[in-house]
Amino acid sequence: MPGMVVFGRRWGIASDDLVFPGSFELFIRILWWIGTMVLFIYHKGHFECNGRAVLHSYLVGLLVVLALIILSLCAIVYISAQGTITNPGPRRSMPALVYLRAILYVPELVWACLGAVWVSDDGRGCDPATVGAVISAVVASWIILLFTAVGVVFVFDPLGNPRPQPPAMEPLGVRDMQSSEGTQFLSTARSLAVKVWESRLRLVCCCLPQDESSRAAFSSISQLFSSFFSLEKATHWMQFAAAAYGWPLYIYSNLFTGPCKLSGDCCRSRVAEDEIVGGDHLGCHFSSILQTTGLQYRDFIHVSFHNQIYEIPFFVALDHKREDVLTDLSAECENLPIEGVLGACYAHKGISQAAGYVYKRLVNDGILNQAFSIAPEYKLVITGHSLGAGAASVLAILLRNSFPTLQCYAFSPPGGLLSKALADYSKDFVVSVVLGKDLVPRLSIPNMEDLKRKLLKIVSNCNKPKYRILLQGCWYELFGGDPDDCPTEMDNRREQELSQPLLGEESLIIRHSSSYQSLGSDESPAHTPAHLPLFLPGRILHITEDGPTRRSCFSQVRYRADWSNEMAFRSILISPRMLTDHMPDIVLRALGTLTKDKPFSLCPSSLSDSQHNAI
Repeated sequence: MPGMVVFGRRWGIASDDLVFPGSFELFIRILWWIGTMVLFIYHKGHFECNGRAVLHSYLVGLLVVLALIILSLCAIVYISAQGTITNPGPRRSMPALVYLRAILYVPELVWACLGAVWVSDDGRGCDPATVGAVISAVVASWIILLFTAVGVVFVFDPLGNPRPQPPAMEPLGVRDMQSSEGTQFLSTARSLAVKVWESRLRLVCCCLPQDESSRAAFSSISQLFSSFFSLEKATHWMQFAAAAYGWPLYIYSNLFTGPCKLSGDCCRSRVAEDEIVGGDHLGCHFSSILQTTGLQYRDFIHVSFHNQIYEIPFFVALDHKREDVLTDLSAECENLPIEGVLGACYAHKGISQAAGYVYKRLVNDGILNQAFSIAPEYKLVITGHSLGAGAASVLAILLRNSFPTLQCYAFSPPGGLLSKALADYSKDFVVSVVLGKDLVPRLSIPNMEDLKRKLLKIVSNCNKPKYRILLQGCWYELFGGDPDDCPTEMDNRREQELSQPLLGEESLIIRHSSSYQSLGSDESPAHTPAHLPLFLPGRILHITEDGPTRRSCFSQVRYRADWSNEMAFRSILISPRMLTDHMPDIVLRALGTLTKDKPFSLCPSSLSDSQHNAI
C-alpha cells in the first residue's frame, strides 16, 4: 500500500497497483505483436516498394521491442500480484522491473519516429494495407507514450523527495513533531502538496475561466482533497431539480425520444427567449426544461445559465399546478449569521457563496418581486439536487425571514453543509431527501477521516493481495454470493502496528513513538476535531430499498421511506450504489415508484431527532 520508491523518490502508486494496468497493456501488446508477425509472414519478409529495407528493419525491430516489452510486462504483473497489501516483501524486485520497463520506452520512441519517417518518405509505393498497419503502429506507440506521461504526472508525489533517515537510536517513523524543525517540515510539505494539487485541478478544469474566483476556488479545494410534506410533492419538485441539469440529463434519461423532441426546438429562432435565457445560445437547455417540467415559456420569470465558480445557473418559474413560485438552482466554513438563531451559525464556504450569488440576483435585481407581482397569492418553494440542494437550503435560510411560508426540498444534499444551530433552525421549512447509500450526504472531512482509519485497520489485517480483493468484489457484485472472510475489525494483538503513519514500503510494524498514540485512541491526532462539525439541512427523509439486498436484474425494485436524523449519516458506506444512488434520474425514479406504490402523505412526526416514522 505505501508508495513505491523508484528514481530516488517515492511515488503515489504502490507496487501492487500494477496488476490491472499491466494486464491491460499486456493484452494490447500481444495483439499488436501478433498483428505485426502476421504482416511480416504474409510478405515473407520481402516488400516490393520503395524503402523496403527500412520497412524490413522497422518490422523486425518492432517485433523484438514488442517481445521485450511483453516479457517485462509479464514479470511486472506477476511480481505485482505477490504478497499482500501490507506485506510488500515479495515485491521487492519491482523497482528493477520498473527501471527495465522505462528503458524500453527509448527504443519504442526511436522506432515510432522511424515508422513515421518511412510513412512520410517511402510508403507511397507500398501496399495500402501495409502502410495502414505501420501508421496504426506509429499512432499506437505515441498514444501509449502520451498516456504514460499523463500517468507519471498524476502519480507524482510532491512529498516523495528522499530525506535523511533519523539516527539509529531514534524510533523509526516521524521525528518529534513538537520540534520547530518538524513543524517547519510539515508546513513546507503541506504547501508543496497544495501547489501540486492546484496544478492538477487547473489541468483537469482547463476550460473554466481563470479569474480570481476560479483561482480562489482551486486553492480552497486543494487544501481539503414534516407535517407539510408528502411524497407526491417531493416527486413533483424533483422534476424541477432534475430539469436544471439541462439537455445532457434529459437526453440521458430519454435516449430514444429525447433527441427527437429537442431537435425541433434547438437552434430555433426565438428572439424573446434568447433575451431571457442567457448562456444557452442554441436553446437546448431551455427546451429540455420545458419538456421536463411541463411548463410553458410564459411561466418562467427568470432563467440564467451563467455558470462560473460560485455563480451557478438557476431559474424562477410560476408553477400553476401547485400555485407556488419555484426557484430552482443547479449548483472550510463561513459565518452565516441569521437573526433569531441562537448558537454558532456557519455553513460550507463555497455553497454559501453560491447561495449568496443567487440571493443577490433574486432580491437586488427584483426577480422575486416581479414573480409575486404576477402571482401574489403563490408561495415560494426552493429546490435543488446535490450541490444545488445545498445552495437551495442556504438560500432558504437567507430568505426565511422575508418569506415565512417558504418551503425547501433538498434532494441528495451534501453532508458537510450547516452548523448544528442552523440545521435545527431549518427543520421547520427544509426537507432533505436521501436515497439509499448515497455518498454525497455522508461526505464530510470528519467522515473521510473516519473512513481512512477503518480502511487502515482492515487492510492491516487482510492476508490477500489487492488484485484478488478487487476481483472478488467485482464477482460478488455481478454474480452474488457471500462476502469473503477478510476481517473487518482489528484484534488487539495488532493494534500497535498502526501507531504511526505509513511512511515506507518496508513494513507496518513500527516501533512506538511518543508523538502518536494508537489510532483507536481518542487522543490520537486523527481524532482531534480540527474541523468544525457540519450537518445535513432540515428534516431528513431516507429512502431505502425494501426487500432482499440482492435480486435479479429484471425484478422490480420496491422502496420504503423513513424519517431519519443527521447522526445516521455520520459514516460513509462503501457500496456499488454509493454513486448511482446520487444520480438525479435514479432519485426521481425511486420517488416515482414510491408514490405509485404508496400514494399518501407521510405520517406526521414530531421534530425529535430520535423518532423515526415509516410510511
